[in-house]
Amino acid sequence: MRVVVINFLGLTLFCSSVWAVEAPSPANAPTQATTAATPAATPATAPPKPAILPATVPTANPNGQPQEAQPLTAEQIARNKALQDAKIKALVKDQSTRLQQLEKANLAALAQNQELQLKSDNLGVQVQVLQSERSAQMFLYGAATLAIGVLLGFLIASYVYTKRRRQW
Repeated sequence: MRVVVINFLGLTLFCSSVWAVEAPSPANAPTQATTAATPAATPATAPPKPAILPATVPTANPNGQPQEAQPLTAEQIARNKALQDAKIKALVKDQSTRLQQLEKANLAALAQNQELQLKSDNLGVQVQVLQSERSAQMFLYGAATLAIGVLLGFLIASYVYTKRRRQW
């Protein structure tokens, strides 16, 4: 059993090295730069992420044909870094304004929630008062009906009793 496990682990390690991805060659660098430089493919809801600029910029000779890529100068690197910093600062500022808007909306929603809870509590108290008043009113109606019934019973009984007395 131990031999099978060891062989299985060795086989998986060997197979994982077969699937390893090779590092991109300089010939593939322009295609990667074009894919990184197209932020229009990202969804509109996600904020654009700063792209990694290539170390070389293809230039064109006077005929309009691209020459071989030349290394960037220190001035160009500084300008690119400043542009990236400006983009990052703009994103941070945008995110902070969005955060402030969300906090304001959250506070407004919390205030409205408390107000609605107070109204709900007040309405619950009013419902209980009305229910107790209604039950007290029904109790009084029942007592009045019982009193009228007893009074009518005495009147009818006394009328019948006096009528029988006269007949004798």
